[in-house]
Amino acid sequence: MAGERFEQYIEDILNINPGVDIGLLERAYDIAEKYHKGQKRMSGEEYITHPMEVTKILADLGMDGNTLAAGLLHDTVEDTPYTIEEVRSDFGEEVAFLVDGVTKLGNIAFDTKEEKQAENLRKMLFAIAEDVRVLIIKLADRLHNFRTIDYMTHDQIVAKCQETLDIYAPLASRLGIYTIKSELEDIALKHLYPEVYAMLKEQVSEKKVDREEKIAKVMEELHHELEENGIDYELKGRSKHFYSIYRKMVDQHRSLDEIYDLIAVRVIVGTNRECYDVLGIVHSLWRQMPRRFADYISMPKPNLYQSIHTTCVGDDGEPFEVQIRTREMHRVAEYGIAAHWKYKEGISEAQEEMKLAWIRQSLESTKEETNDPAEYMEALKMDLFSNQVFVFTPNGDVMELPAGSTPLDFAFKVHTDVGVKCVGAKVNKKMVPIDYKLQNGEFVDIVTSNTSKGPSMDWLNIAKSSHARTKIRQWLKKQDKPQSVDKGRELLERAAKRKGYESSDLLRAAWMGTVGKSMGYDSLTELYTSLSYGGTTVNKVLNRLVGIHNEERAKKEKQSEPDFEEIVEKHKVKNQVPANHSRIKVEGMDGMLVRLSRCCSPVPGDPIIGYITKGRGVSVHVVSCPNIINLSDMEKGRLIGVEWDSAVSDGGYYNADILIQADDRKGLFADISRACADMDVNIAGVSLRTNKDNTVDILMTLTIASVNQMERILNKIRSVENVTDVHRARA
Repeated sequence: MAGERFEQYIEDILNINPGVDIGLLERAYDIAEKYHKGQKRMSGEEYITHPMEVTKILADLGMDGNTLAAGLLHDTVEDTPYTIEEVRSDFGEEVAFLVDGVTKLGNIAFDTKEEKQAENLRKMLFAIAEDVRVLIIKLADRLHNFRTIDYMTHDQIVAKCQETLDIYAPLASRLGIYTIKSELEDIALKHLYPEVYAMLKEQVSEKKVDREEKIAKVMEELHHELEENGIDYELKGRSKHFYSIYRKMVDQHRSLDEIYDLIAVRVIVGTNRECYDVLGIVHSLWRQMPRRFADYISMPKPNLYQSIHTTCVGDDGEPFEVQIRTREMHRVAEYGIAAHWKYKEGISEAQEEMKLAWIRQSLESTKEETNDPAEYMEALKMDLFSNQVFVFTPNGDVMELPAGSTPLDFAFKVHTDVGVKCVGAKVNKKMVPIDYKLQNGEFVDIVTSNTSKGPSMDWLNIAKSSHARTKIRQWLKKQDKPQSVDKGRELLERAAKRKGYESSDLLRAAWMGTVGKSMGYDSLTELYTSLSYGGTTVNKVLNRLVGIHNEERAKKEKQSEPDFEEIVEKHKVKNQVPANHSRIKVEGMDGMLVRLSRCCSPVPGDPIIGYITKGRGVSVHVVSCPNIINLSDMEKGRLIGVEWDSAVSDGGYYNADILIQADDRKGLFADISRACADMDVNIAGVSLRTNKDNTVDILMTLTIASVNQMERILNKIRSVENVTDVHRARA
């Protein structure tokens, strides 16, 4: 039975959530302690401390007894011999469902880490669609792991922080649980961008006293007016968390001084009518800033968040934000969907449907959209985690769409038939083209025609939501499958030839064995059709094919020429050298003319090998350069050992080529240039080629000091939006 530690634990739970079923928690605690016995966390603590802390977080959110029991048991099925069938037998179907929903797919083999992440998320979302408490447990689990993240390795911390910003913080936002969302984001920012975090913390602290004085003055004036008008109210100051400040600075290209809602006053009242009375008082006291007003009471966010936001200018000319909401709205703003358990109200079917419709629709669309894990994750992020736009139907109903959506997205969300027959749209009673970007608060009316020819390929570039794009592809496939196969084949062949390959060589060497299985296609016909309608991109298919083709070719060459591998291995420079050392030492020779080969552009830190040319000295190559690998047996006799001379410096900068492949868009090259500037890397030359499939190849010559700097700039460019691939250009 549970001992002294449990007594203290249950006392803490009861202080947060009186009335909880102690007997249920005691049974769950005994099982968790028994099966986790002997297990340790990275901090050295007994493992049982983790499910205990997770349950405290759940209790603070006000969750019910079954959820708290599932919180105690959430790792037993994954990390111990205790099975889900035993959970069901000991605690019932409801607790078993919750535990199973948060259990990772640890016993299933996946080809890639990305595929495992995508399938784990898909499984969890299906569980959330049936019971949102699955996600609330998962968020509590992630939050406690984040509070103890310092005990993980650096690589683990980076991976977990990025996954949290990509997936779990947006999911917390979607459910309106801002208490968890804010803490997760700030911890991720602290570890992913420590310098940014430290800078923000210092700058925010510098002006803390000034902000507090200003808030106090605003609250004093507001207090007087609210008392005069006989309104029952609460006044609170509100600080913006660091990650939210950081995102605004990055997304809106603003300095800290230009973040107008850095300081805010929150007014909490009893009724909706009083919210608007307070708004009138606020605008009578201070001048409102243009375009800085949002009424989420009349048009709530999909996570049920309601409040009025207005930004005003104080007597000193400095802006500040005022948020106005009822007490009920404030509870939902803090705890989101969990507020309904916290205050023992439950959640109505209508509210639950509103909260979870976005999950169900996205699961349906993304499942039809692609079988490729990377594409699945991208489609899911677009639907679940992008900013939203809210528009009205002609009947006055609010419809939520991804930011940047067009009338086509609206039409297909109304009904597939409306989308297929769409020939135009009216926004606020004025005709607009179908690629018009919808704005918050607009009334949209779709114009349809029974004689419409239906969707065209161009519609895939206009629609933004995965739901609309899926329906468009389905319609197109039914119309001309033979033509789509031919077009897909043509797209792949053209792309292959640009890289110097024959598509038939690639397919013969690599297709049916590995690529088909890993990309989810059963035949070339399916692949070509998917290419034709944008189900996958040519670059993704081609890169996969080329990679496997090269691996197979390398295996064959290794089998027939084992001596060459020994030569290369012998002359590899295994230790990287500092970036500012630049000259080359040739094995057994002094004063030899040495030049760096342009075909692979070695930089300090690259493993290198020399090739004695006829009359032009020694040409230095990276050992993996195709021109070296493909030498004939006779030519291999000219190879000679070389190494970077760490004793001599000649400035330490080298020109090296990189190849960037991206989906073309306005501002792409500007963003890539900015990434180089941020890394203090000079662009020595550039050439661009725009392809018919709306992709672009960019060959850039960069001035690089070392292979380490090269890796950093490649990673930086990979993070630029629309970039699909970037690598060192070889031969």
